[in-house]
Amino acid sequence: QLQLVESGGGLVQPGGSLRLSCAASGFTLDAYAIGWFRQVPGKEREGVSCITSSGGSTNYADSVKGRFTISRDNAKNTVYLQMNSLKPEDTAVYYCAADLGGWGSLKYYEYDYWGQGTQVTVSS
Repeated sequence: QLQLVESGGGLVQPGGSLRLSCAASGFTLDAYAIGWFRQVPGKEREGVSCITSSGGSTNYADSVKGRFTISRDNAKNTVYLQMNSLKPEDTAVYYCAADLGGWGSLKYYEYDYWGQGTQVTVSS
């Protein structure tokens, strides 16, 4: 069974940091581009960052550029999202998604497999 599992979410104060992990089971991630998305109730799912299957290219939403870093360790079958200088507006459920053979995209409809999400809350 193909599965993605996110972890690392939680409550953090503004200016703090979190590192999210996206681990795959039932398949290997090295053939997949991976995207991180976030969603708040009543709003469309927003692309945050993505990385190609090799890790050679990344992309970020303007709202997180310079604060978030995506990386991957194919040997561990895991992708990470390091989030620094967090703001209250970063509060959302964060999802990772896998796109077989993709080049990396911030468009949610281009992804084939999704995790269940992890809550990130930025609040004092």
